[in-house]
Amino acid sequence: MYRSGAVMAWNVFKFCTALRGLGSIMILLVLGVVGVSYYAVVITNYGPGLAAGGLDSLLAFFVLILFHCLLVMLLWSYFSVVFTDPGGVPPNWRPAVDEERGDNDPLTATEFPPDSENGRTRYCRKCNQLKPPRCHHCSVCGRCVLKMDHHCVWVVNCVGALNYKYFLLFLFYTFLETSLVTLSLLPHFIAFFSDGEIPGTPGTLATTFLAFVLNLAFALSVMGFLIMHISLVAANTTTIEAYEKKTTPKWRYDLGRRRNFEQVFGMDKKYWFLPAYSEEDLRRMPALQGLEYPSKPDLDSEEF
Repeated sequence: MYRSGAVMAWNVFKFCTALRGLGSIMILLVLGVVGVSYYAVVITNYGPGLAAGGLDSLLAFFVLILFHCLLVMLLWSYFSVVFTDPGGVPPNWRPAVDEERGDNDPLTATEFPPDSENGRTRYCRKCNQLKPPRCHHCSVCGRCVLKMDHHCVWVVNCVGALNYKYFLLFLFYTFLETSLVTLSLLPHFIAFFSDGEIPGTPGTLATTFLAFVLNLAFALSVMGFLIMHISLVAANTTTIEAYEKKTTPKWRYDLGRRRNFEQVFGMDKKYWFLPAYSEEDLRRMPALQGLEYPSKPDLDSEEF
């Protein structure tokens, strides 16, 4: 479909190039929000509540345990996304040739075909290399990324085949953590606007107010983002692929919700909520490596 240059200039996948200069500032911002939340929940409100006795002490203990558990999983997932390479094309990568289907060796051609998910070899003219299936070029990183979803400024990294699960877990634990902080600080937030006298210094009250507002905003925004990615996982597609295929009713990589889920999280249930994979899953599921993906046989020849 033809698109004008003006429309293409607003391509959402190219917008992130303007945010290249933010760099590690975003990491510091995330850690800053975590620090404010930790101070408001642990230091100011529920930490001292442990000594109150009775139900107040029990509630404080429950909130603090849950808060710290979610915080550990949030930070573990977050830094797994930050420091895990999303997956690049191996040097001298060549596609496998299916002789039984009569596929010709694409390397014998004098001109490579344009980018398309039609089961044939694609070629990146920016990297001057072949592109595996579902691989896209990232203008921010300046290279091709395996099963690229998007370039995320919040993690200062591309989200691709090797760290997409970690990114989803980061969203999941962020939503749980920010929801917990919002609910735990809600009574204090309501008391902030009451006519009665509120214990604490102006600094601690301001920190509680700020932590509540920040966590409420993050919980609502992350919830929408998490719902979107759950729908993408259910259809075994990425943000870029969903944008490219638009309303196409058929998608060759849609293998059913369970298998689609396993293509991202693996088959070992013990690892589903951890930012890691079992050695067995890595061995028996090539899709987790980002180079080979099972597809519907009846749609292998379709072009999207």
